Amino acid sequence: MPVIACVEDAAASGGYWLACAADEIVADPTSIIGSIGVISSGFGFEEAIARLGIERRLVTAGEDKSFLDPFRPTDPAQQERLRDLMAGLHREFIDWVESRRGPRLKRDGEPLFSGRFWTGRRALELGLVDRLGDLRGEVERRFGKEAKIIPLGARRPRLPWRLLSGAAPGTGWTPEAVAEGALSAIEARGAWNRLGL
Repeated sequence: MPVIACVEDAAASGGYWLACAADEIVADPTSIIGSIGVISSGFGFEEAIARLGIERRLVTAGEDKSFLDPFRPTDPAQQERLRDLMAGLHREFIDWVESRRGPRLKRDGEPLFSGRFWTGRRALELGLVDRLGDLRGEVERRFGKEAKIIPLGARRPRLPWRLLSGAAPGTGWTPEAVAEGALSAIEARGAWNRLGL
């Protein structure tokens, strides 16, 4: 059964990796496509906790268990190991895209595997996608106007109910319960935003 990925917002980095699992990729002209690269970022807090008089206590089993610990000074050997790991992952990503997109890729002077991203329209010219369009239009084109789209996956909670979910109806809407519900709603929204939803 053919699998068609429809991109209406973004298929960048891991999203593009997933889209490449499809036999065809259809993208909105203004969607973001590509970002074929690997990134690692973090912070260093060792000086901040020292200024605050905080003593860090860490116990591990395994010499590399605290790899890249943000509360310790940068270790050049760990940085080099991270670069090697990222280079290997980047090579896997490139191999995956080339195996799935193959001769459809058109370099056209663009560094396709540099982490750069493009609009859907430019991605079509580069062979990163097969056609411009959207989900509803693609379903109608392939299966007719009567075809139904059945969404799968978790439903997003509605914000007002999440705000009040800390207090059951009839038990009183305390400020603490509303605050707890608001924090829960912010956490849930953050989780969905991480996925670009």
